[in-house]
Amino acid sequence: MTGLSRRRFLQGFAGVGAGVLSGCGGLPFFSGAKAHVVVVGGGFGGATAAKYLRLLDANIQVTLIEPKAKYITCPGSNWLFAGLAGLDQLTVDYQALQDKYGIKLLIDRVSSLDAGQRRLRLAGGQSVSYDRLIMSPGIDFRWDTMAGYDQAAAEQFPHAWQAGPQTLMLARQLQAMPDGGVVLLAVPADPYRCPPGPYERASMMAYWLKKHKPRSKILILDAKRSFSKQALFEAGWTKHYGYGTANSLIEWHSLADNPLLELDKPNRVLTSEFGDRFRGDVLNIIPPQTAAHIALQQGLADSTGWCPVRPLTGQSLFDDFIHVIGDAAHYAPIPKSAFAANSEAKACALAVTSLLNQTPVPEAHWLNTCYSLIAPDHGISVAGVYKLDAADAIASVKGAGGVSARVDAQVAAAEADYTRAVYRNLIADTFG
Repeated sequence: MTGLSRRRFLQGFAGVGAGVLSGCGGLPFFSGAKAHVVVVGGGFGGATAAKYLRLLDANIQVTLIEPKAKYITCPGSNWLFAGLAGLDQLTVDYQALQDKYGIKLLIDRVSSLDAGQRRLRLAGGQSVSYDRLIMSPGIDFRWDTMAGYDQAAAEQFPHAWQAGPQTLMLARQLQAMPDGGVVLLAVPADPYRCPPGPYERASMMAYWLKKHKPRSKILILDAKRSFSKQALFEAGWTKHYGYGTANSLIEWHSLADNPLLELDKPNRVLTSEFGDRFRGDVLNIIPPQTAAHIALQQGLADSTGWCPVRPLTGQSLFDDFIHVIGDAAHYAPIPKSAFAANSEAKACALAVTSLLNQTPVPEAHWLNTCYSLIAPDHGISVAGVYKLDAADAIASVKGAGGVSARVDAQVAAAEADYTRAVYRNLIADTFG
């Protein structure tokens, strides 16, 4: 990433940081009449949006609606498979958002939305009106792509793609597997939520197996021809897990032209279009994904299953008073990551504040960075900076971003430290 591009992006949000003092002190960054903004979804997108709305303008009333009182982060959840973290270490709450920023928290689920009346109905019976609505509901799964694999089957063969009980179930299955057993990790085509990333997951599983069950093997059955940071992952797998040899703990197979079609549950077999059969002791099947049900139910998604938006403001193409951010929204080429959701949320909060105060919406920039652990002392990363082009579409900033250099162990260890630091900082920025 060029110094200029990174500096300009960070300077843009340094202004947001300046609002911390004014917002907490009761002197708003923008002045204007009170309005009520409701945020649906308390992940990295929704929680960040709620917090930064209050920092930008203390006159805006903000309500955050989230069904869980505590949130288990997908970032870091793969570390559980290597024994580097537990669910308690990945769990955050919303106390600081309430106490420090005056955000009203409703622990409930949205059951319906009346866009015409700008009103939400909650599962608990409460009705909530809004002036503007920010939706960050996350993902749901497509259960129609593999015969035999549905929501019920996922309780036996967990996807573990929403951190929590399924993550713990998958870790226990790995631990119970006999030495010499096989893990099948089925990866969908793009786009999908990441983290948790499938290739970091394979790495963390391999790290644990190398120590405890070294005769075992992980087969990555990938619907893609290639994947992000592939050369870096493969170099790391070669160094740590014998990749490319007969005794490799990890094998990667592209099934882009030979997709998996069926799960035989009793025999733990996945069958492909060409009739190839893969049997495993542990099956981690990650389904293709779509925007969360509430977004589909309310007609905020298009035929792709994702929610199209005006990138500058995050406004839905189907409703000017609804903004969609995070994994549910279509911000391509920005990936569906927690770091990207945090960045989209800040830009959206700035846009919503400007719209409510009838001031021009500032130029938007977005940043994504994704760190992965191959081993506890070996990290890799990719970063990207984005802005609007002349056609008001999101485009990568040329010369900015990039991937880790393939260098020595000292740098890889530093990247592992950065991986943990980025996680801690992202948690603090979102929930602290």
